[in-house]
Amino acid sequence: MLMGIDPTSGIAVANMYDPRSSRGDVRLLAFYLPQYHPVPENDQWWGRGFTEWRNVVQAKPLFPGHYQPHLPSDLGFYDLRLPETRQAQADMARSHGVTGFCYYHYWFAGRQLLGRPFEEVLASGQPNFPFCLCWANENWTRAWDGAASEVLLAQRHSPEDDLVHIEHLLPAFQDGRYLRIDGKPLFLVYRTELLPEPARTAEIWRERAQASGIGDLYLARVESFVTDTDPLSIGFDAAVEFAPDWRVLPPRMLYRERWDLLARIQHRLCRLGLLSEAYLEHRVYSYESLTQRMLEKFRPPYKRFRCVTPSFDNSARRARNATIFHGSTPALYERWLRGAIEDTQDTFEGDERIVFVNAWNEWAEGNHLEPDQRWGRAYLDATARARSLLHPGPPTGTP
Repeated sequence: MLMGIDPTSGIAVANMYDPRSSRGDVRLLAFYLPQYHPVPENDQWWGRGFTEWRNVVQAKPLFPGHYQPHLPSDLGFYDLRLPETRQAQADMARSHGVTGFCYYHYWFAGRQLLGRPFEEVLASGQPNFPFCLCWANENWTRAWDGAASEVLLAQRHSPEDDLVHIEHLLPAFQDGRYLRIDGKPLFLVYRTELLPEPARTAEIWRERAQASGIGDLYLARVESFVTDTDPLSIGFDAAVEFAPDWRVLPPRMLYRERWDLLARIQHRLCRLGLLSEAYLEHRVYSYESLTQRMLEKFRPPYKRFRCVTPSFDNSARRARNATIFHGSTPALYERWLRGAIEDTQDTFEGDERIVFVNAWNEWAEGNHLEPDQRWGRAYLDATARARSLLHPGPPTGTP
């Protein structure tokens, strides 16, 4: 029996989910942000022509050794309206062991945002690369400039909208490229706790999918905020770990509370300009410590797919209170990914052998497999090695 760390008590305990010994291939699914093209809403809220690239290029290092800005290399500052860009992304992902993209899907009571890239993928049949969808069902706010309480576009959940929503999704589920588990289309919800009646929503979706001839769905809730909820208790099939998991964060780097002597010394050094105030104004953590804590997490008694991230740093979006994981390297990421793959092989069988990567192209959060000007394709090559060393196959990375 495998052991894990209970995040509440910190005590080593036996894992409750019974591992299985048979081994086989693991599918790697990368979350995909369909944001990099202008839309009227972003023109109104952030200025004409706004895309995430504006945040990316304005980022700057906040302390010695801090890696910012993250600037793209091979694919450049692309526009996702171009089919050539979408094809190049899929070709690059496939050649480095990524199985498919999990596109974020933005639905607001019948209104869809940032939908054009995926709509064109669906309509054109290109790229011929597997995909699934994750409904990012939060309100849109001005969190990027610190006004998180100002709602730009609110969610309005209802049974009537659940039915309209599933009707909208049926053509995607019917596509031959759509990722399935035991024949069931895989659909993720980012925050099920925001749904008034998630079990009722799941019931409406399943009934309509079956009536359409698609059959049952495979529903997964992302553990982005609320964790340890058994998916079966809300009518879902599984959970998806989110990386980083905010519950298992290591201690903040070079940060102490204000009331002890070392804290007073640190604050004095900041005022004298001898220590970066970034450690006080932002939450800075060790990436290496994060990887270890994520690998040691307690395995729950329900199905939960593992997730890794090559890095995370959203200081491009936030002038204060950013979260920065410092010291990421391809080697540390590869070790984490390999551990997640091994755990998945021991835990699941067949189509449920899935590991998620956060993310393919979240450039303003510093978590991207796409090549950048510092590391090139090193993280992609690490991804290919992690897969090939465990189960040799065609993807081998760059020569």
